[in-house]
Amino acid sequence: MSSSKDGKRFFNTTAKKGEIHELKQELKTPDKAKKKDVVKKVIAAMTVGHDVAPLFPDVVNCMQTDDMELKKLVYLYLINYAKTQPDLTLMAVNTFVKDSLDPSPLIRALAVRTMGCIRVDKITEYLCDPLDRCLKDSDPYVRKTSAVCVAKLYDISPELVEERGFLDNLKDMISDANPMVVANSVAALSEIHSMSGKPVFELTSQTVMKLLAALNECTEWGQVFILDSLVDYSPKDSKDAESVIERIIPRLQHANCAVVLSALKVILKFLRFVSDEDFKGPMVKKLAAPLVTLLNTEPQVQYVALRNINIIIQRHKEILQNNIKVFFCKYNDPIYVKMEKLEALIKLANAENIDQLLLEFKEYSTEIDVDFVRKSVRAIGRCAVSIAESAQKCIDVLLGLIETRVNYVVQEAVIVIKDIFRKYPNKYESIISTLCENLDTLDEPEAKASMVWIIGEYADRIDNADELLETFLETFPEETSPVQLQLLTATVKLFLKKPTEKPQEMIQLVLSNATQETDNPDLRDRAYIYWRLLSTDPEAAKDVILSEKPVIADDTASLDPEMLDGLLANIGTLASVYQKLPDTFVARVRPAVQLAAGDFQAPTLDDGGAGQDPARAEQSAPVPDMPDLLGGLGDLEVSAPAPAAAAAAAPVDLMGDLLSLDVGGPAAQPAAQPPAGGSDPFGLDSLGGAPAAAPAAATQEPSLPVLLTVEKGKGLEVSGRLERRQGQVSYELSFRNATQQPLDGLMIQFNKNSFGLAPAGALQVPPIAPGASQRTSLPISVDPQAATPAPAKPVLQVAIKCNQLGVLYLADSVNLAAVLMEDGAMQYAQFQQVWVKAPAANTQQQQLSSGGKTLEGCVQSLQGSGLFASGSGAFGAHLSGKFTLGALALVEVSAPQNGLVQVTCKSQRVDLLPLLMAHVGKALA
Repeated sequence: MSSSKDGKRFFNTTAKKGEIHELKQELKTPDKAKKKDVVKKVIAAMTVGHDVAPLFPDVVNCMQTDDMELKKLVYLYLINYAKTQPDLTLMAVNTFVKDSLDPSPLIRALAVRTMGCIRVDKITEYLCDPLDRCLKDSDPYVRKTSAVCVAKLYDISPELVEERGFLDNLKDMISDANPMVVANSVAALSEIHSMSGKPVFELTSQTVMKLLAALNECTEWGQVFILDSLVDYSPKDSKDAESVIERIIPRLQHANCAVVLSALKVILKFLRFVSDEDFKGPMVKKLAAPLVTLLNTEPQVQYVALRNINIIIQRHKEILQNNIKVFFCKYNDPIYVKMEKLEALIKLANAENIDQLLLEFKEYSTEIDVDFVRKSVRAIGRCAVSIAESAQKCIDVLLGLIETRVNYVVQEAVIVIKDIFRKYPNKYESIISTLCENLDTLDEPEAKASMVWIIGEYADRIDNADELLETFLETFPEETSPVQLQLLTATVKLFLKKPTEKPQEMIQLVLSNATQETDNPDLRDRAYIYWRLLSTDPEAAKDVILSEKPVIADDTASLDPEMLDGLLANIGTLASVYQKLPDTFVARVRPAVQLAAGDFQAPTLDDGGAGQDPARAEQSAPVPDMPDLLGGLGDLEVSAPAPAAAAAAAPVDLMGDLLSLDVGGPAAQPAAQPPAGGSDPFGLDSLGGAPAAAPAAATQEPSLPVLLTVEKGKGLEVSGRLERRQGQVSYELSFRNATQQPLDGLMIQFNKNSFGLAPAGALQVPPIAPGASQRTSLPISVDPQAATPAPAKPVLQVAIKCNQLGVLYLADSVNLAAVLMEDGAMQYAQFQQVWVKAPAANTQQQQLSSGGKTLEGCVQSLQGSGLFASGSGAFGAHLSGKFTLGALALVEVSAPQNGLVQVTCKSQRVDLLPLLMAHVGKALA
């Protein structure tokens, strides 16, 4: 307790007046114990976010010490501030080199580790010689640390690593006598392989034997590295695969679940190369026990294990076929564990265990959690669809659940019974009367649509089908699109099967509503098609509308075989939990390396800096990509240009095509006219004439960059750009529907972002027909108080939801012109005054392409991007702007020379400088 209280006192730090000066003086004390306490204060201040960069030279001077704890503290400080003080970091190089020759292996390893963590280009030149020595060090701790350092150096300078032969050193270290050195070498080579994309680490049978020999003595994470690398090895023959499997089998008993899953991944791959069935059968049985053991851990680990198990049993059901009881839900299981267990039970269901499973599912259907109950009822339906011999048993259970009269249970049962009817037509229609007795309980769109489909499909067997449909037609205009579409089709089916007076009146009503009272183009177009079919050729209408339906299959949770292979190769990783391939949500972006000459520093706390804005005290660093806070955004293209073909494509007159449809006749007649040869036999001429042809396409608006492709948007393409018009930020958006169904109910939400941007209202987009596009302008509110803390990131994470596709995520880059305000203009005298007073730490300078423009052309380009010309001086033109966050944007552009201009940017917010520089570069290009 005393040490804990002693540590807390260092964190009682605030930015008091003169504190930096006091610390600077205290660091000069000759007393080693006191100096250590002062450095602890500095680290504590750094940890809580205060800027202690002005102490850099004084802290570096403390490196010359034999005290290991003090040296570690100084190295920690160096790693944090080297990126903002690259030139001063060079002062520490000699100490690093000296420490790499220290008699203590701990200090040698610490020196190499720290040099590898400092991403400054000039440091790498001095790192190579110490690293070369440490890779061949006599102490294994130094060698294993150096192995990881090679991967860090490769991330900074791949050419340097290859030139100095460090890759060859790593490959040689795989034969090292120490297992941890082997594990770290494998980890470093695997990381380099993933960064470079070329085969730097090729496994041979000899190498595999060396790795397997080291496997038993490694730490658990070392074992994971080695096992993951073995997945890339392809055995020469069946005996080779058997040999590797036998060496890995003991890992299945490991206490660490990561080791178990990695071992499973390797064994499952190598079993594919085994031809001996006598070996394969018993081996598969051995895989069940470790998976069952994983389900006896804490809920979070259970969830990860279940996500992996659900992938494994799609390909290898035989592993857990006899262990279904371990997947039975317990009363105290969290809902996320219950859902995964339920999915596993559905996948493992067969004719032998279905009775046991149905009892479980029926029990689950009486739970209090509505979502779990719904999935349990749906599980019964999925079992009926996938196991033909159990369909009757499933039907009986569903009927029992319907008798409970619990609203959401009945509705879910109706939905799954519709799927059973699709799978087994003309087999279980005797239960329709029971379903019809529960019409009053249906209030959810999917349940209503399912019931309407059943009534329409079996209208000839339901005596009062017209009365049942009529109850739904009373609320036709208020129903959702799926229900309206089903009502339209069901009414036409009833009309074709029972062409009596009442159905004739009903079809006139529904066609009138669907063509004249709706804004849904899909509903309207389907109504026109039915209208034309019925008006011209009733027999053709019967052939089309009453045609035999294809039999459905249960593929709800099935994965594409190619994707399943990819996920099986990534068992035990985040990909198996997301059940997405790594490339879809991980983008490898190498962080920028700090350049000493062109670097910029954070604003410093001077001695009188009390009350300074903490956001401005944050150290400056290149702005990385924003982490994926919504799930899966890293894989989305940011502001990709719209395809030229899509922009140039001529609009298609879908309505004209629809109205020209004519079944059974050579010439298309206007819809309002009766067919040739007599009056309209169905009395549809009373509906009136067909509407006028679609108007000609309007002048095409400027194309927007594609933010979400059709592939990633499940058939919805989203394009957009932030713009500023008349002092208001707006989000210009375009939606293109590439699906086969209409899309409606579009909503939008922003994640918290660096500029406090948020939708100022609802998204106003009408239903989008298949193949159609809609464009809209969404007003955006700007609240600097709601902005995320510095450093600022130019990323806007957006979630879009629609009724048919669910929630889609995309990432857009913030157009800086949209967040530069109209009151950013400054008189030249005022500009010069602010420019001169701006500290060097708040300045960034860079050479950019002029795009072949003169200085005047450069100024004109920048004026069109939210900046205002203030005047010209000896060094070039000056422009100013003001961010919505309140910070100024000051820019100086020199006269072009050899196609390049020297650009200098200044701002109170240092973290905005990289964004401003990128914005200027884009405007000039």
